[in-house]
Amino acid sequence: MTDLATRYLGLELRNPVVASASPLSNSADGVRRLADGGAGAVVLYSLFEEQLRQAAARDAAAAEAGTDSFAESLSYFPSAANADGGPRHYLSLLERAAAAVDVPVIASLNGSTTGGWTDYARALQDAGAAAIELNIYHLPGGPMVTGRDVEQRHVEILTTVKAVVSVPVAVKLSPYFSSTGEIAHRLDQAGADGLVLFNRFLQPDIDPETLTVTVRPGLSAQAEGRLPRAWIALLAGRVHASLAATTGVEDATDVAKYLLAGADVVMTASALLRHGPGYAGVLVDELSGWMARKGFRTVGELRGLLSVPAGGDEAGYARASYVTALQEANRHVGPW
Repeated sequence: MTDLATRYLGLELRNPVVASASPLSNSADGVRRLADGGAGAVVLYSLFEEQLRQAAARDAAAAEAGTDSFAESLSYFPSAANADGGPRHYLSLLERAAAAVDVPVIASLNGSTTGGWTDYARALQDAGAAAIELNIYHLPGGPMVTGRDVEQRHVEILTTVKAVVSVPVAVKLSPYFSSTGEIAHRLDQAGADGLVLFNRFLQPDIDPETLTVTVRPGLSAQAEGRLPRAWIALLAGRVHASLAATTGVEDATDVAKYLLAGADVVMTASALLRHGPGYAGVLVDELSGWMARKGFRTVGELRGLLSVPAGGDEAGYARASYVTALQEANRHVGPW
């Protein structure tokens, strides 16, 4: 009998498969289907900094106009703030979703700058969020923006949110830092309860027929899991924060690989979008079967089994893997 229970952000989860933010979690019924389907926790779809700023501006305009004498009244807020996707709607959804399921519901704040919008994290906590995931979606396009400025922005957003909430806070990282390990340690020291590796930026393309720039979000592929697994293996045991894996999850072997690398939980959106919310249960069942075949009774027995040993040479490990991979590729290439 295998025990799939795990801990993430200090939360007790029934299993390590977490539904990450996606259109599947944009309704209370969607969150319920994900939980009933087998997910150990659900990350609500993201609330964006821009939505909060727009709502705040409309609220201020309405207040100046004296729209309503009772600030507590829902009608005091402009309809745009209460519409689908607005902050008031998000709070309502979070409250209903948290009450509807018996697994942790994690709120997601998506932003890229420091500012008052981060104060909204307190409202998310009060609405029932078990934790908050900061999706700091920032791709610095300006040639004069320094790497240190980008890193500092992440730290400042984290510390601002941590100052107003008591629930755990995770930071979703991109793979594009000049030193991923160093920013991971900085965020860990700044109080991050968890690190999610890695975010996927929506990269525009060019249509040569219509002569336009196109943006089409795509689902992740299994091969994309190699980079986050490498970094999780390097960070496991070296930071206090929980480690969440995301990207490149298609079947239970991907979940097992991430756990062996040192992940506390494995998040997926693409697999659930491809196969439906119930696929979380398939991943859980297949993971349990794999553990039984390998003789693992608990997730703790396999977690980090193949991470880089603490005190080991991280750079040497990465270099050795690189050289080994090239040598293996050369052996399989015949004469031209």
